[in-house]
Amino acid sequence: MEKLANYFGVKERGSTIRTEVMAGFTTFMATIFTIIAIPNMINGAVPLEYREPGMVYAVFIAACLASVFGTLLKAFYAKIPFVQAPGMGLGSYFAGTVMGGMAFMAGAPYLSHLQQYQMAIAIVFIAGALFTVSTLFGIREAIVNAVPRNIKLAMGAGIGLFITLLGLRFSGIVINSPGTFVTMVNFSQVGLGMDYVGDVSGIFYGRRAMGAILAVVGFLLITVLSIKKVKGAILIGVITTTILNYLTGVVSLPENFSFNLAERFSYFFNLSFFRFDFGFINEGTQWGTLLAFILAFLFVNMFDALGTIYGISMANDLVDEEGNAIGLEKGLTADAIGTAASGVLGTSTVTTVVSSASGISEGGRTGLTSLVAAILFLFALVLAPFVVLIPNMAVAPALIYVGFLMVSHVKEVDFTDPTEAVPAFLTVVIMPLSFSIANGIAFGLISYIIIKAFTGRIKEVKPLAVVIALLFILQYIL
Repeated sequence: MEKLANYFGVKERGSTIRTEVMAGFTTFMATIFTIIAIPNMINGAVPLEYREPGMVYAVFIAACLASVFGTLLKAFYAKIPFVQAPGMGLGSYFAGTVMGGMAFMAGAPYLSHLQQYQMAIAIVFIAGALFTVSTLFGIREAIVNAVPRNIKLAMGAGIGLFITLLGLRFSGIVINSPGTFVTMVNFSQVGLGMDYVGDVSGIFYGRRAMGAILAVVGFLLITVLSIKKVKGAILIGVITTTILNYLTGVVSLPENFSFNLAERFSYFFNLSFFRFDFGFINEGTQWGTLLAFILAFLFVNMFDALGTIYGISMANDLVDEEGNAIGLEKGLTADAIGTAASGVLGTSTVTTVVSSASGISEGGRTGLTSLVAAILFLFALVLAPFVVLIPNMAVAPALIYVGFLMVSHVKEVDFTDPTEAVPAFLTVVIMPLSFSIANGIAFGLISYIIIKAFTGRIKEVKPLAVVIALLFILQYIL
């Protein structure tokens, strides 16, 4: 451990081995829900009768291994306390848009669930390869430098609101409503003892309301412990909330536990690992759609990673003497390679996840935090039945509290100049309201250029920023 501490520069970053290990546990606990959600999301992209048997296990293993690989890159190459895991936004895009549009893009009347999936991971691999190549020619570094400073600063606050909304959603406190888009759970129904009632408004009752109450309790517990400077406050809150969920009957233990890892890995090798299907390239290929899919994965992942690393680093003082995020360039390279590896392994794109902020807020400052999280992702392969015992309602308080910490970063944005403040404002609000970090950056950058142009200050805009904005517009059009 002492050698690891020296290798990662733990003391130089003002941290300790214990703090780094605790931070790694905390980040893992706040991130593991993505490993669980992505397989179900991809498997649920088609009706039950058309699903490929064993795909959920194959994607679960692929997601775990991709997270291990990407996070180890963060640890040993970039040496920063960030984690890579399947992005929820990119995962929903993969399952709902790319897989669903594969038949049209390939010019085929019908594709099986397996064909849709294996073509989609081929596109992920192509996007990752292009992302990696862009590093060799300095394109990515130029893109990072082209983004205006105030938009970069606004990313932290925008991500804070984004993960707060994510936490409120997973807790069940905020739910769908056809009339107002979102509404609050009906707390008065907490004593009904039923799981939920799905009426037209989507309002959950009974035990789901109790889960929301327990999430509030968990959030307040984390807040109080943090104010008292208790180490591991977020992790303690997650574990306590998990226990309370079982004690109150909000969640229950699964009836059957299966430890047949050999069978699960056979699904992985037969369905996912290196199982690309390039059948979408033929004489009937819809090339415009193919370009849109690749651009979406490429730019969304690039800007998701940029926004997450930069925003969290700025909010937690992980910056060098010049005010730049420590390890940003190598961190983005790790994301590029991780994207390509996602396609090889058979999962939707891994990216630097915003839940990395939970461990960083616990004091994680080096790659040792990432190493601990990567080891836990590896153990998740064996302990999968136990990992799924942690309900989303227990992780939600951590996300909400970290969101609070990050929103405070908005005070560093220059609000005295409307040409800078309005694009920063759009960056902040579009992220949570569109459920996409990349959309926030896109709206901020496009508005920045337009406002500067029509106020006679176009010289302040870097030419590459215009190119990036045009590519975002092209992506939206396609």
